[in-house]
Amino acid sequence: MAKLPILILLKPNLTLLFTLFSVSCLAQTIKPDSVKKLSEITVKGYYNHQPLLRSVSAVNLIDSSAIRNQQSSSLVSTLNSISGVRMEERSPGSYRLSLRGSLLRSPFGIRNIKIYIDDFPLTDAGGNTYLNALDMAAIGNIEIYKGPEASTFGANTGGAVLISPPNFERNEISVSAIAGSYGLFHQTAAINHQFKNYSFNFTEGYQKSDGFRQNSAMDRKYFQTAHQWNYSTAGSLKAFAFYSDLGYHTPGGLTAAQLEQDPKLARPATATLPGAIAQQAAIYNKTIFGGLSNSYQINPHFKHVIALFTSYTDFKNPFITNYEKRYESTLGLRTFLDYEKEYDDFKFNAQVGLESSATKSEINNFNNNGGEATSMQASDRLKASQDFAYLRLNFDINRKLLIELASSLNFYKYKYESYFPVVIASQQRKFDPQFMPKVALSYLITNDFSARASVSRGYSPPTIAEVRSSDNNINNNLQAESGWNYELGLRYKTKNNRFYANANLFSYQLQDAIVRRLNQNDTEYFINAGGTKQRGIEIETAIWIIRNPASFLSGLQFKSNYTFSHFRFKDFVSGNTTYSGNKLTGVPANISINSLEFNFPKECYLFLQHNYTSTIPLNDANTVFAKRYHLVEAKAGIRNVKLSKIHFELYAGVNNLLNANYSLGNDLNAANGRYFNPAAGINFYTGLAIKL
Repeated sequence: MAKLPILILLKPNLTLLFTLFSVSCLAQTIKPDSVKKLSEITVKGYYNHQPLLRSVSAVNLIDSSAIRNQQSSSLVSTLNSISGVRMEERSPGSYRLSLRGSLLRSPFGIRNIKIYIDDFPLTDAGGNTYLNALDMAAIGNIEIYKGPEASTFGANTGGAVLISPPNFERNEISVSAIAGSYGLFHQTAAINHQFKNYSFNFTEGYQKSDGFRQNSAMDRKYFQTAHQWNYSTAGSLKAFAFYSDLGYHTPGGLTAAQLEQDPKLARPATATLPGAIAQQAAIYNKTIFGGLSNSYQINPHFKHVIALFTSYTDFKNPFITNYEKRYESTLGLRTFLDYEKEYDDFKFNAQVGLESSATKSEINNFNNNGGEATSMQASDRLKASQDFAYLRLNFDINRKLLIELASSLNFYKYKYESYFPVVIASQQRKFDPQFMPKVALSYLITNDFSARASVSRGYSPPTIAEVRSSDNNINNNLQAESGWNYELGLRYKTKNNRFYANANLFSYQLQDAIVRRLNQNDTEYFINAGGTKQRGIEIETAIWIIRNPASFLSGLQFKSNYTFSHFRFKDFVSGNTTYSGNKLTGVPANISINSLEFNFPKECYLFLQHNYTSTIPLNDANTVFAKRYHLVEAKAGIRNVKLSKIHFELYAGVNNLLNANYSLGNDLNAANGRYFNPAAGINFYTGLAIKL
């Protein structure tokens, strides 16, 4: 593994190190018999359950208890509580997500990360993921795998996110509503029912917001259903589907002077271009997604899983300079055969499988006349095909040493043809097959302390949105980005699971990194930026300081997560300018997240969270930076109030308690200095949930 400079290793501030030391000492002083032992945390992976302590990957689990502590109308605070993860929301509904990386590829949306929901890839063959199509009610828990996981999940350089729908094994009807500042309203309803061999769920959600800024309103209607039929003791059939109708306005970036004048402004007009309000800049996304999977235990050692999935998206984007209409359809399959054999001191597990998908895109651009599409600018058709086969071997020796050997062979190609303004007959670009290996191990030094190490390769070809970006040109010069990641990690927990700590140290060398560029009229294009050196430290701790149902303060949990990112450009020359050695655009060097959860009798609770984010470079030249900021959030309520067979939860919360001035997502390398997307100041919400 490439050695990190000693300076980097010493960078985490002394306050954090003192906190970790103090918490660790406190964990040792708590009497183990003072409370009931807490349950072991396990991660699913892809049909490969493991205790978190023994996992060979840099994985975090966000369970339902962690999700319910956060505001239920957005994923941002929930995901940003994890070290190495950064989610942005420049305006309500406009998600961007990075895992140990930057957002240089993502003007909006999510790229170079593979996301699954239940058994099905939410990421299409073109490399795009509409995570913002989901309502929070659709999410039960989330597993986040940081660093390249291309050996199992196919093309990605950032990692993988596995989303599980809520558990619907109990018979239950639930409704909830939340209302807050700036016209926020979020309502959900769900019904779960369990028969002897069959269970189903129907979930509905509606969310709207006027937004903090001009032209930042959002509206989403969501419907989801899941069904499971255990047709035999060996076989299980699952069906999953959702429909999302999402619309959100995009206020656009402001210059520093405009930000100072009025942070609520939408992007104003210039002498040559109209403003966001005049053009009714927005994104409208109607997506329907469906999947069917079957799991069959052939015998005690062999299991077969097959999943079929499909989606259709009607996407419209009136923008300052054009009006884009995009129609996308995806069809795919994922299947694997699992083998498991266990002896007294040895356990062997193997999976061999493949995933294949294809996405067709019809993209048409028009002039935008006040939110109306007029004369055509361009019309193209593209089809992306992404296939990979993988093999994963797990060796568990003496229940101490866990070794994972895995690899995938990836194939990617796209076809394209143009109809306007120039007719181009169908052509194809085919990328060379890519071998994505991973070697990882985890060793239990004691029953409560483990060490792990891994070497893996990541790979991410250009997405369709990068090949055919808003400048209306098909860019066949883009190369796939790839790189090797070297990683070390330590995990520790106490015997009663009241204290947990995890530390990761990694070095990632990315080549041909894809970055976004803007023309003067704000149309975009993408280039390969040489490479990046991404070195980092991630530290996580969690401790139940108090866990005693008999006392007035029945529970007090403290969590502290810290991320240090030493990310630099390497061999990056653009025109006559060299950016090698500069800080990677959009990546803060230091992020610290600390939270306290207080539990009182009768299930009353108070949750507090503090987020410190250091300065963020906003352009590749590192001449403009976003200021550091502190965010404080609080939520208090009472759960499980019973009235006959009805259970109530009532809560209220506040965001940005310190009224900080900051942007929750900046426009990187923005034309004419329009970097800033100011977020709301102090704001409030209250909610009610009912279950019966």
